[in-house]
Amino acid sequence: MNRVANFFDKFEDRIRGFLSHYPILYAFIAGVAIVSFWRGVWEVSDILGISPQMSLLFGFLIMVGIGIQVTEFLGSRILVSGLKGEKKLEEKTLKEIEDEDRFLHDLKKEVDHIEKMMETREK
Repeated sequence: MNRVANFFDKFEDRIRGFLSHYPILYAFIAGVAIVSFWRGVWEVSDILGISPQMSLLFGFLIMVGIGIQVTEFLGSRILVSGLKGEKKLEEKTLKEIEDEDRFLHDLKKEVDHIEKMMETREK
């Protein structure tokens, strides 16, 4: 099973690498794939006789269960902060938020300074 997963992982990397050079083609293929996938889900639901209400409930419970409902409506920052073990924004104290803001501001100043140094060297 690991060999199959490894094969598809490398295959995906090659395809994405190629398509990233052709963004319009990439977007078109992705759009066709997404619509085809959801059409299949819709048709299978119809074949199984799942009512729209049950489909809504079933989909909602799955999305909440795997965390995608929150991510889609609030952004991927929640997912990244969860992986890092950070607190949710509403759990942070005002001091923690101010410290993080100050850190990001200082980091931006440092990056700007490095960019200026690089421009000076290039001239």
